[in-house]
Amino acid sequence: MAHYYATWLMFSRYKLAGFAGLSLTGALLAQPALAQNQPGIPASAQAIGLASDSLTLGGTVQAVLDANPGITNLTELANAASSRLNQSQAGFLPQITGTATYTRLDPVSKVAFGNDVLSFVPNNNFDAHITAQYELYDFGKRAATTDLSRSQVQTAQDNIIVARRDLAFNAAQVYYNILFMRESIRVQDQQIASLVAHRNEMEKRVEAGVSTKFDVTTTDVRITQAQNTKLDLQNQLRNQQVQLARLLHKPQQADVPVKGRLEYNPQPVNLDAELTKAATNRPEVKLSKDAEATAELQAKLISKSNLPVLGVGAQVGGKNGYILPNVAITDIRFNTVGVAQLSVPIYDGNKNKKQRVEAAANYRATQARTQDTQEQIRADVRQAANNMEFSQARYNNAVQQVTQATDALTRAQGRYRYGVGQNLDVLDAETQLAQARLARAQAMYNYTLGQYQLRRATGEQIWQ
Repeated sequence: MAHYYATWLMFSRYKLAGFAGLSLTGALLAQPALAQNQPGIPASAQAIGLASDSLTLGGTVQAVLDANPGITNLTELANAASSRLNQSQAGFLPQITGTATYTRLDPVSKVAFGNDVLSFVPNNNFDAHITAQYELYDFGKRAATTDLSRSQVQTAQDNIIVARRDLAFNAAQVYYNILFMRESIRVQDQQIASLVAHRNEMEKRVEAGVSTKFDVTTTDVRITQAQNTKLDLQNQLRNQQVQLARLLHKPQQADVPVKGRLEYNPQPVNLDAELTKAATNRPEVKLSKDAEATAELQAKLISKSNLPVLGVGAQVGGKNGYILPNVAITDIRFNTVGVAQLSVPIYDGNKNKKQRVEAAANYRATQARTQDTQEQIRADVRQAANNMEFSQARYNNAVQQVTQATDALTRAQGRYRYGVGQNLDVLDAETQLAQARLARAQAMYNYTLGQYQLRRATGEQIWQ
């Protein structure tokens, strides 16, 4: 039994290493747990996996996506980027401002003119006007700013896609971890039930005087070891349920019921076709292209930032203070102003030149990052295909091993029943059969996640 437990730990480490790909297809059949009331096992631990099922794989993934605040955060960041784009597009429209001013001046310049005193400026000055300004021509700076903002919006939207995919992967991986733990517990239950039946048969043989009490005691030791292993499995199952509750943001509900059962559905893989699909569909490629486009547009904007700007403006309103014939200086008069302005940068201390050097370096860096991303994607597809190939081979071997172990157990039980075999042979055969069944479940789990890994590696959408 110690060998079996060491083997289980190896399988557990391999499982927790995980894979990188998921889908929303999979087993949706309800799995009945086969836990039996065993001495020394807490009732709460035996009940794990027996709760009424409610969440399928698709429901689990969708519930996690709906509950995660990180998606909301990225969505709001995308909304902010869209708002910045709208702000940049406002630069193509005139800017209109209304202004009203009151100014009190004391003293003011006056001069005596006959019997009258003439003021050059009134004490109370009023000025109200509307000003319209428009950049008539800026050599493409506004267009470059808008293009840069549009690229940033696309990046924000692609970030949402990547985040939803990764979150869906985490949810589906936890979902299949739960199914795998349940299947492992079911295998352990089968072993315990078989050992209990064998012990009952030996007790009858002891009563009949054809066996010794030592065989019963040895079998009891194996049963206890199997129960301890089952407790470890149940603990891991509960931890996976806690992890799922965290993804669902239900910290007070550790036991989230899910339904389904591991299935083995092999599929052919065309590596060249999958590589082509990945190069087109992977959101990481889109993100790297977004970064490359943004760096290029940033360089374009910097190259235009020190070009002249031609603007025009107009102002209409009314004010007092005019010295005109037959008009009092305090009278408010309608007035207009028109202006055309050309702004030409002359010297900025070579700041723009240095900015262009920086922008060019950033653009080359994004090109290198795109190349590295493409190579990583090709490696992801090949690894996914390899995982599926070898998991399929392991599954075939495990099926054969289950058949052989079942036959070996039947023969060992028959030999022991007729007095030509030993009890230890039966116990070892029981252990070998449990290991073979667990290896089959592990291969099913690995192959299923391998399918999802391939879909993730090729950029297929994995949520509804």
